[in-house]
Formats: sequence, C-alpha cells, structure tokens
Amino acid sequence: MFQLDIHPEAIIDIETAALWYEERKPGLGTDFSRTIRHSISTLPANPLIYRIRDRRRNIRWVLSSRFPFRIVYRVKENLVTVIAVIHAARYDHQWTKRTSG
Repeated sequence: MFQLDIHPEAIIDIETAALWYEERKPGLGTDFSRTIRHSISTLPANPLIYRIRDRRRNIRWVLSSRFPFRIVYRVKENLVTVIAVIHAARYDHQWTKRTSG
C-alpha cells in the first residue's frame, strides 16, 4: 500500500470549488467535497492504474466520477502526492507551477 500526501494547495482547490458549488445549490458543495475526497482516498490502493500524463514530472490524474474535475497526482517510491484538484477544462499550467522537475 502506498502512503498518501495532499499538497496544501490541493486542499484549497477542493474547498474553493466546494464553496462555488454550495453557492449554486445548497448541499452540492458537500457532495463535491465528499466525491473528491473519496476518489483521493482510493489512490493509495492502486495509484499506477492511471496513465502518466506528464512523463518529465511523473504526473498522473484521475477524473472525478460526478464532477468535471481532475485529481492531479504524482507517485514516487511508496508515496502518492496529490498536487491539485482542478476543473477538467483548465490548462496544465494551473498545476505545473506546483511541481518541481
């Protein structure tokens, strides 16, 4: 089993999006947060199942099952690091500034 680490900015990503959804429909922000956190919690069991999207940075991502968001993460040794949780329509530069090489 892999260990899980969530970048502080990824937590802010989740909270910001949850607030946005909550403003549109009460309860939807909670559903968003729950859905994303569940997806993240499943990563340590088999993080290599998703293909590499950026070879140089060893970045992978998984799409949320219900919301149009990508969970961007990196696997290094036995550690899964969630770097960002971003809307699927956003460009890669939204998360690349959080990685170093």
